[in-house]
Amino acid sequence: MFEQVKNALVESLNIEENEIKLDSSLNDDLGIDSLDAVELSLDLENEFDIEITDEELSSLKTVEDIVKLIESKK
Repeated sequence: MFEQVKNALVESLNIEENEIKLDSSLNDDLGIDSLDAVELSLDLENEFDIEITDEELSSLKTVEDIVKLIESKK
C-alpha cells in the first residue's frame, strides 16, 4: 500500500520519490499545502475507489496516515 501511495504522490504532485518516507510529514517534509491535499485526495479516491471526507483529509499529517486511512476503507 505504501508503494501505491508513494506513486500517487509522485504522479499527482511531482514529489521526488526518494523524499517520500512512511513518516514524512505532508506539510513540513513534502511541502503539501491545502490545495495540493485536495488534488491528492481526488487522485487517491479515484485510484483506490474510496471516499475521503474533508474531516479525514484535514486529519492527515504523514504519509503513514494516508496509508492507514486507505487500508481502513478497503
